[in-house]
Amino acid sequence: MSDFVGLAEDIAREAGDMLLAKRPAMSEVVETKSSPTDVVTALDKASEELIRARILAARPGDAILGEEGGEARGDSGVRWVVDPIDGTVNFLYGLPDWAVSIAVEVGGRIVAGVVNVATRGEVFTAALGEGAWLGGQRLRCNTGVPLAQALVATGFGYLPGRREVQGQVLASVLPRVRDIRRGGSCAIDICSVAAGRVDAYYERGVNYWDYAAAGLVAAEAGARIGGLHGRPSNSDLTLCAAPGLFEELHDLLAPLDPERDA
Repeated sequence: MSDFVGLAEDIAREAGDMLLAKRPAMSEVVETKSSPTDVVTALDKASEELIRARILAARPGDAILGEEGGEARGDSGVRWVVDPIDGTVNFLYGLPDWAVSIAVEVGGRIVAGVVNVATRGEVFTAALGEGAWLGGQRLRCNTGVPLAQALVATGFGYLPGRREVQGQVLASVLPRVRDIRRGGSCAIDICSVAAGRVDAYYERGVNYWDYAAAGLVAAEAGARIGGLHGRPSNSDLTLCAAPGLFEELHDLLAPLDPERDA
């Protein structure tokens, strides 16, 4: 697993360096996806192409699932899960909270994860059973924080009907917690739980590649990550917090029916 982490880190750093170098000259949005505000840039595609090329050069039998390029099958039992830029709107506007996220699955289980926040020079890494790290520092999530004192990160979808419901849910959550933060990158928000920079995170509409690597970072830092009613993390709703706070936040959210759209 340390070999997977090392390779993923090298590739994520290379992709991040490329994005930092080319971002100042970038001006075009290539296309949109789910709505006019859900953008894809030329550098999203370039980053994923670089990552895929490096993975296949090192491990030609592995499968790859990427946000922009879909799934390429392999025969090794190993699959890489890639988000070439998590936080594309931040990237487009020149805001710092975007990341390159790379996870490795073996037998359907995430065993390695790397999240490179290139603008901050921060690379979060984790290997299954071996802890989560930022540089040379082992990460531990905040524990013993009651819901009323929790700093909670969240995000919003791109469709107006989904945002309408998310606003209603947020209005019910905000009076019950310390405060809310909205950074714009699922991967960074979950890594922030791992690092103790926020206490909890929830969001509807995130995809597997958004949280695959960061989810392992958080879990190895002692956090719980999952969905509502005992389900695993999923696009309907993903929550992350230390045990205890996770259950409190879950029980606040569940009656609000946060998995619906208007």
